[in-house]
Amino acid sequence: MIYIGSAGDEYAVEADVGDTVMAAAVRNGVPGIVAECGGNCSCATCHVWVDDEFTPLVGPPGDMEEDLLDMAVSERRAGSRLSCQIRVTEELDGLTVAIPPEQP
Repeated sequence: MIYIGSAGDEYAVEADVGDTVMAAAVRNGVPGIVAECGGNCSCATCHVWVDDEFTPLVGPPGDMEEDLLDMAVSERRAGSRLSCQIRVTEELDGLTVAIPPEQP
């Protein structure tokens, strides 16, 4: 999995199937994924922009996630997701996400 920081730095990390994209980032010290709520889908501080290639594979946000994205993120894009809501699967090998410059 590859995280691209707001300054363009790339962080490649190993993630286990079943992990969340947020948990893998936090465990590996990826800067910019704040994860204040610990993955409970209640804060939006783990917002990422999913690379276009992977957007269909991660699927759309759920209702609660959609509400948080609408209210809490500074720049919502088509690939905006909360990384705590994306479960790592084998299909997501090589997943690339960008981290916004500011988390709420």
